[in-house]
Amino acid sequence: MEFKVFDLGLVQYQKALQLQKELLSSVKTGLLKSALILCRHYPVITLGRIADKKNILVAESELKARGIQLYDSERGGDVTYHGPGQLTVYPVFNLQYFQKDIHLFLRQLEEVAIGLLSDFGIKADRLSGLTGVWVGKQKIASIGIAIKNWITFHGSSINIKKNDLDNFSLIRPCGMDIEMTSLETVLGRDIEIDHLKESLVHKLRAVFYDKKNIFQEAIL
Repeated sequence: MEFKVFDLGLVQYQKALQLQKELLSSVKTGLLKSALILCRHYPVITLGRIADKKNILVAESELKARGIQLYDSERGGDVTYHGPGQLTVYPVFNLQYFQKDIHLFLRQLEEVAIGLLSDFGIKADRLSGLTGVWVGKQKIASIGIAIKNWITFHGSSINIKKNDLDNFSLIRPCGMDIEMTSLETVLGRDIEIDHLKESLVHKLRAVFYDKKNIFQEAIL
């Protein structure tokens, strides 16, 4: 049982989005059963479908001066930041094989992040009524998806590097007054993002395949 993995490394947001849409088309037509994009982004702030621009706390001119791009996005949620200090995953999965259950899909994405952090001895969890993963009251993983023809795109980001948290101060993440944290912040040591990729793919397989086998037909 397998999905095709595309590791883009450090990439502009628009390039990753273009590939997502190409893969979505391939899944829709049956050329691919499922796919997963791994990447990091050059600094970018995106606005989800319900975003309020007031949650961007600085002028667009300041964002440009800082080298931060700004994009409207088809994903759910409000405003968020993506940067090179995050590990971002975009699953292009057909929910026809996942009971067409969007909420379960979101919970499983959270479970992937919780499992990855658990490997480092970090107790991460959900907060009732909120999407994402938290360490105490600090958010460490954000999730926002879009769906077309029951095929998912966009996805989730886990904050890894502590030196990439400052840009969150330019926004109200997810439209809320919350504090963000990172894996390095919690551990108090440096972490190489590339070293996490294999483990993250393994967690995705374990959550979406081994536990439920709900994608089994899609990938045989």
